[in-house]
Amino acid sequence: MRHILLVAILIFSIHASSAWAGGAATLGRAAPANQRISFEQIDHSSWDALLQKYCDSVGFVNYQAWQKSRQDQAALDQYLSHLSQADPGKSSSRESQFAFWINAYNAVTVKGILREYPTTSIRNHTAKFFGYNIWDDLLLPVGGRTYSLNQMEHEVLRKMGDPRVHFAIVCASIGCPPLLNNAYVTDKMDAQLTFNSKRFFADRSKFSYDAARRRIAVSPILQWFAEDFGADQAAQMRRIAPFLPDEGAQALAADGQASVSYQDYDWGLNDQSRRR
Repeated sequence: MRHILLVAILIFSIHASSAWAGGAATLGRAAPANQRISFEQIDHSSWDALLQKYCDSVGFVNYQAWQKSRQDQAALDQYLSHLSQADPGKSSSRESQFAFWINAYNAVTVKGILREYPTTSIRNHTAKFFGYNIWDDLLLPVGGRTYSLNQMEHEVLRKMGDPRVHFAIVCASIGCPPLLNNAYVTDKMDAQLTFNSKRFFADRSKFSYDAARRRIAVSPILQWFAEDFGADQAAQMRRIAPFLPDEGAQALAADGQASVSYQDYDWGLNDQSRRR
């Protein structure tokens, strides 16, 4: 019996390690040091064109059509390779860094979904223990190292200190902020971040309030990343107040005395076919 148990453990270990080793997928194309450029020199126009073609005004993506287009699949791959030319060590503005990493996060996510499509949710591809996890194993080479989606979000973007990033990066889910159908660009960063933050809170599935009862219901994004918005719940509500849809909501949040609850999160794919 002990022998059988040991064999079973060995088989499981081999299978698990094999699955883990084979899980990672590298996108883009690592650039030699002498071919790397600054964030300022990265051109996001091809990503912008793809978004305008396949992403609608409310952030849903036509994955089906995109997947069928070899030309536009290749265009996305070329854009990812262009992103891989960036060198974080070269001098560049904060805005160009912000634009780069937001676009990189969103483009890698879209590529990850196109690799799996048809699918109903990104959560179908996020193994917790063994096997492929899209957030950890889909890697983009940048500046001599690779970055996963989790590393882009937690090691780079969140550390830039602007919580509006949580309304700009999109994990291909309905509960996410809507995917902007334009690339983020250096000279429009502040306006784009503010626009998408306001658009996020204008959606009643992500924010609602009852002024008479002094109650606010908000997306769990504010719970998951609470520390990025303020030291306590009152500070967090004051932080989002300028982006809320009307004066009543803004005043209630700014007061810091409302009772706050968190809405359900919809992990369904932001797929245009779901809206037809």
